[in-house]
Formats: sequence, C-alpha cells, structure tokens
Amino acid sequence: QMRGEWYHAFSSCMAFCDSSPENFDNVVCFQHTLVRLISMLYGAALSEISEMRSNAFEFIDLDDFDANSLEFLENSCNKCEITLQWVQRLVVEAHNAGVVKIAPPLLTRVFNQLGNGIVLLHNAQKLNDFPMPFPLSQIIIFMLVLHWLLTAFVTATAVGN
Repeated sequence: QMRGEWYHAFSSCMAFCDSSPENFDNVVCFQHTLVRLISMLYGAALSEISEMRSNAFEFIDLDDFDANSLEFLENSCNKCEITLQWVQRLVVEAHNAGVVKIAPPLLTRVFNQLGNGIVLLHNAQKLNDFPMPFPLSQIIIFMLVLHWLLTAFVTATAVGN
C-alpha cells in the first residue's frame, strides 16, 4: 500500500508536468530528480522495516545530489522523513517555477498521497517493532487446529444424516 501511494503521487507529478517546448529542460531535470528521490524514499523505507542482515538497497543514480546532503541523510535516523521533505520541497519549487502546471487543489492530492505513504510506513514499523507475544501465537495456532478438527468432525456427522 505504501508503494502504491508513493507511486500514485509520483505518476501524478509526472502527468502534471508542463508540456511546452520552452520548459522542456526544466521538466526533464524535475522528472529525473523526482525519480531519484522516490527511489531513495522507497529504499530508505525498505531499510527501516527490513529484518535482513544487509539493508543495502540500490538507488537510482545519486551522483547529482550534493555530497553534504547525502552525508547528512546517511547519518540521520529519520531517512524517510528527510527524503519525504526533499520530495515535497522539489514539488513545491517545481510548481512555483511553472514546471508542474496544475491547480493547487489537485496538487494537494500529491501531498496527501505522500503523507498516506509515510503513515503506512509507520504502521508497518509498529508491526515490526512490537511482535505478537509467543503465548498468544501458540493459543491462536491451537485454536485454529481445534477449529479445523471440529469442522471436519461436525461436517462428517452432519453429512451422514
């Protein structure tokens, strides 16, 4: 769901871009930067909720970003929130520059989808940080097996009549 929200925000930004030839270079620069930032955002989200030993996810071409900004991001404990702010700032600057030409009420949908994605990420983190207690999981397994056996028994006796 998180990926879907961010994908829809990304695709909306791409669709809202100005199509005039005189703004072509600015639009291409915006689109390439947005692709890289969304890649960074999704990779940071995966690394936050992943339980793998290695959280080294590949990003799309980080060469164009400022080294100080990338170092700041690397040393931060809130990589997703920082990257999300960078994405939002990029969209606002593109809108102000006329690269993204859309009415503000429609542009708020992009920000809403970005926000929904980060909320879903935090919900996934809660599930990851607070696992189900072992006794509760054992009781659930026992009840499922009991239900399975009783269903078979009740069905066999009911069909026999």
